[in-house]
Amino acid sequence: MRLGAGGPKALRHLHGEPLIAHSARLLASSSAVTTVVVAAPADDVDHVARLLRSLDLDAAVHVVAGGATRSQSVLRALQTLGEDVDVVLVHDAARPLTPVGLVDAVDAAVRAGHDAVVPGIAVADTIKQVSDSDEEPLPVVVGTVDRSVLRAVQTPQGFRRDVLDAAYAAAVAAGSLDATDDAGLVERLGHAVAVVPGEETAFKVTGPLDLVLADAVLTQRSAAHDGSAS
Repeated sequence: MRLGAGGPKALRHLHGEPLIAHSARLLASSSAVTTVVVAAPADDVDHVARLLRSLDLDAAVHVVAGGATRSQSVLRALQTLGEDVDVVLVHDAARPLTPVGLVDAVDAAVRAGHDAVVPGIAVADTIKQVSDSDEEPLPVVVGTVDRSVLRAVQTPQGFRRDVLDAAYAAAVAAGSLDATDDAGLVERLGHAVAVVPGEETAFKVTGPLDLVLADAVLTQRSAAHDGSAS
């Protein structure tokens, strides 16, 4: 799991805790997860390690210094895993509300025989393809994409360990460690990437409005939990 390049976004607080605390707790609560490796900015490694130790999670936790990009950070995390790990789940720390059931579903799909698995949700908005020309003052629509075949991809993304290792080795050898997600590297090798149904609450917290929405979701969850416990 990575904190993200360009600043420790996942150290922003949500409901009194950093996003990374919520995400680490949800991963560790899955029976499929035995080890959580966090790729943190180099200056925050010690701080993040202390934070995660204080959570007393039901999984082994390791914190490593991440790289300048997503792929570099994931590669560094992969290199710390023992040889006994045969399934790898890669999760964005900035998706703190991902249900544990989605983690389990991705893991189960990999163990059922798929090389790579991603969660995806149907695209609700109409998607337009636009021109990419400096000659026009504004982009011009050149086509409308069939949204019925589109999915917005979430995390965790799951992989057979050997497949993900091979994808990263090939990317490093080619000098093209620049994919926006790990499934993209696996696709380059010609492996099929299966899609399981995603979850609306697995959205990525990227700005102030996302934090407001995430806080509202957590408040609703807490109210529902308190109501069921009374």
